[in-house]
Amino acid sequence: MALSRSARLGALATAAASFLVIAASSAPKPGADGIGDPYFPQLGNGGFDARHYDLDVAYNPDTDRLDGRTTLTARATQNLSSFDLDLQKLEVTKVEVNGRRAGFTRTGDEIRITPRGTLSKGRTFTVTVTYGGVPEALNGPIVFGSDYGWMKTADGVFVACEPNAASTWFPSSDHPSDKATYDIRIKAPKGLTGVSNGRLISTRDRGASTVTHWRENRPMATYLATATIGKFDVKSGRTPAGTPIYVAIDPVLANSNSVDVYAVTAAATDYWSQIFGPYPFEETGAIVDDMPEAGFSLEVQSKPAYSAVRSESTIVHELAHQWFGDSVSVEHWKDIWLNEGFATYAQWLWSEHQGVRSAHDSFLAGYGTRPADSSFWQTVVADPQRDTMFASAVYQRGAMTLQMLRERIGDTAFFKLLPAWTKLHRYGNANTTDFIRLAEKVSGQQLDDLFQTWLYSPGKPSL
Repeated sequence: MALSRSARLGALATAAASFLVIAASSAPKPGADGIGDPYFPQLGNGGFDARHYDLDVAYNPDTDRLDGRTTLTARATQNLSSFDLDLQKLEVTKVEVNGRRAGFTRTGDEIRITPRGTLSKGRTFTVTVTYGGVPEALNGPIVFGSDYGWMKTADGVFVACEPNAASTWFPSSDHPSDKATYDIRIKAPKGLTGVSNGRLISTRDRGASTVTHWRENRPMATYLATATIGKFDVKSGRTPAGTPIYVAIDPVLANSNSVDVYAVTAAATDYWSQIFGPYPFEETGAIVDDMPEAGFSLEVQSKPAYSAVRSESTIVHELAHQWFGDSVSVEHWKDIWLNEGFATYAQWLWSEHQGVRSAHDSFLAGYGTRPADSSFWQTVVADPQRDTMFASAVYQRGAMTLQMLRERIGDTAFFKLLPAWTKLHRYGNANTTDFIRLAEKVSGQQLDDLFQTWLYSPGKPSL
């Protein structure tokens, strides 16, 4: 079929317009200064995907000064003219992109980095940031009113960063949706031990300092990274099922608590591997530090960090997080019940396993002791809001939801669902809708009413 002259001119005009649209869409532009999480809009960064962090940190407990050099390997997800990293308070002295000096500006906690040339979509690049200063712990209502992040201790520092404090000690894309692998080198005065994630690669003395090199080969959210430093008694070995284990305990606490952290860690790691699926990381363990001011523990990847207060129940909770929170991480922070509800339910399962109390009875105890007019029942578990994201209802009502699900679909389907969930989203991110969809698929049941009642509706549900 032949085209008329006017038709040919029209076709040329259309093609030219299409070319301009494509050219405009592919033109280099800045990456977003946050991923748009409703609770923390500027956490994380757009335009690239973090792949690997190489962290070199040197800490002096006498002055509380941290000097660091972070190299991030990332892949551009658009044509980038510039991009952001998150860093709170610390001073940046130099930035390099692919080994060449790059320009940067600072607006609050955002570093805007401008490389010498465009970073093309799909290209892998490195950015190296040299920085230093005195890190400041964060505080406020979010984490039970406690300080969190980089917290000075009597002999070093306790580092526990959920939800938004990783960027208090290293520049990063500080959101759990942007996971990466890590090499972490910690330089501290001789006599102190730096403990971090993954496996210990080497320990070397350099003058008056000791450098420990840790490697986490599995993708990790930034808030799970640690560089805890202090005097520790270390015990390492393997669990009965063969998983490497590394437990570091502050000698001040060695005889202050009856719980055997090493033994419980080994037993719980092996038991959860039977219930939740294979242990997702190369090593299990614990960091127990004399930090009573923290008032909380954290599911640091591969080595949960415990402040001075800890118990068997807390240990099994934090180890369950290795599956629910660490390997399978939240897509947005409003999905936090997928971490805390599951880890709390794991405590109920542990009591059931130990023959102490059934999960059903644990449910009834929590349900029956809270009257209908309690503020506990007003938290919407599927979206608890930023300042109350760790409210007790997220933990307890989240666990109650799982018990209601178990009783609705039966034990066979329920205990098929848990390892199916951790396998499907292993080393990735997921949300509440993903879990509901999988629960319905595994059980063959429509479950909208159950989740609507227990996760999305305020008020005490009737039984």
